[in-house]
Amino acid sequence: MKEGRKIKVEKVDEWRWRIPREGKMRTEGLVYADEKMMKVILKDQSLNQVVNVATLPGIVGPSMAMPDIHLGYGFPIGGVAAFEEGTGIISPGGVGYDIN
Repeated sequence: MKEGRKIKVEKVDEWRWRIPREGKMRTEGLVYADEKMMKVILKDQSLNQVVNVATLPGIVGPSMAMPDIHLGYGFPIGGVAAFEEGTGIISPGGVGYDIN
């Protein structure tokens, strides 16, 4: 996904925000944050990474982000995703490259 692209975000309720499926996304994005946290989240490119994860092969359910979301390497820090065993991917980006 092109960096800097404006991500469409819809408020679901007081604590959840939906990124609708569009383009190459295989599923939607779901961000857990209150209004105050979302203002901070929108300042970096981490929602672009939520969208990028939603395009990965074999993803099951939404590409999710917890309230501590911030820009990571591939996956956002605080991002969560599940993948099918047979058709999905395995990526150290989901847990971090610095894990020993």
